[in-house]
Amino acid sequence: MEKSQLVRCAQEAIGCSDEKRFMLELEFIQCLSNPQYLNWLSQNRFFEDPAFVQYLAYLQYWKQPEYARFIIYPHCLFFLDCLQSQEFRTAMARSEVKEMVHSQQLFFWQHHRNNGIVKSEEAQGDTNILP
Repeated sequence: MEKSQLVRCAQEAIGCSDEKRFMLELEFIQCLSNPQYLNWLSQNRFFEDPAFVQYLAYLQYWKQPEYARFIIYPHCLFFLDCLQSQEFRTAMARSEVKEMVHSQQLFFWQHHRNNGIVKSEEAQGDTNILP
C-alpha cells in the first residue's frame, strides 16, 4: 500500500485529518483550564466513563515541549495532571470545590508576575542597598 493510501485509511478510521484532530484536541485540552467546565464534566458524569478517563490519560502527550508550545492557557496542563486522580474528578462535581479551585486560579494569576520577580531577584542576589 502506498503512503498516500495509508494516510487516507488512517483519516477514515478516525474521521478527520491529522491537522483537524490536532486542532480539536488543542481546543479541548485548553477548555480543561476552566474550573466551571471541569465541574460541568463531573456533574454530567463524563469522568465516570472509562473511555473518557483513558482519553484524558492519552492527552498527557500535550505536556511534551513540541506540543505544549501551542497552548495558550497553561493551567490546562496542571488540571490535566489533576484529572488523572479519581479523587479530584469526583471532588470537581461539588460547587464549593469548583469555587475554591477557581479562587486559587485567580490568586495565582494575580500574584504570578510578582512571585516571578521575587524569585528572579532571589536567584540573582539582591544587590540593591537601600538606606
